[in-house]
Amino acid sequence: MNRKPCLPWLVVLAVAGLSGCGGDKKAATGKTAAPAPHQITGKLEANSATTGADSALNAGGDSLFIRNGVKRYRLFVKTPVEATPGLVYTVEGVEAQKAIEEIGDPDKGKKGYPLASSCQRVIRMAWGSQSMDLADGQASVLRAQVNRYPARTIFLVTKLTPAPDEGKKAAEEEKEFPSISVPAEKQAGVKIAGPTSQPAPFWAPEGGLAKCKVIIDEKGVISELETGAQLCEAVPWGEFKYPPPVQGGKPVRVKTEVSVQFEARK
Repeated sequence: MNRKPCLPWLVVLAVAGLSGCGGDKKAATGKTAAPAPHQITGKLEANSATTGADSALNAGGDSLFIRNGVKRYRLFVKTPVEATPGLVYTVEGVEAQKAIEEIGDPDKGKKGYPLASSCQRVIRMAWGSQSMDLADGQASVLRAQVNRYPARTIFLVTKLTPAPDEGKKAAEEEKEFPSISVPAEKQAGVKIAGPTSQPAPFWAPEGGLAKCKVIIDEKGVISELETGAQLCEAVPWGEFKYPPPVQGGKPVRVKTEVSVQFEARK
């Protein structure tokens, strides 16, 4: 993340033309979208190093993210918004992967992830008046992104509200602490809370053991994930808790490895 002072940016993302995820060219029904089912609050981040896929979805502009703990959400908006990286925002809309999971999959992921029909429903859920024939190519890119990086959540924004007081508080609390390395077995022995196993997601029904390199902050919570493995990104790290780490009576951060078993879907 760029930690230099940032001025407000006018962020324009070309998601207004986002169609369904399965090439459906039928026009939207014109029904008003239901209230946004999902909401997150976190610090806004911007990244100018966009990929070709990102550029196709946001007209070449910088990528926007909301970070909430370890979780990082990729934001897409239907209309231009003013946003200041580094401040805290509350975002309302549809968390694409979560909505797809809530819709369900009768084939348990055996016919690919995500299903085209589920993806279409998610788009309508977020932007009910969206025309379904404006940007079929962009829709294909979106589906490909979800398929390739299923745990890197895409959030379709309907409302973005700044929380300046929270942003100031977060900036004041952000301090640097020395880091130490602790073997996985030793750190596992002091864990207070956190699952050792969970069901495999639809996009990886076979499951498997995820060995994830993490950083535990001075408060005893996992604050960073040092891996790009999708199963590691799917772990609910907010549920993990450790005693606040200290060395020589002073707070430190711990670099270690945590293993979580994903049980195969039947």
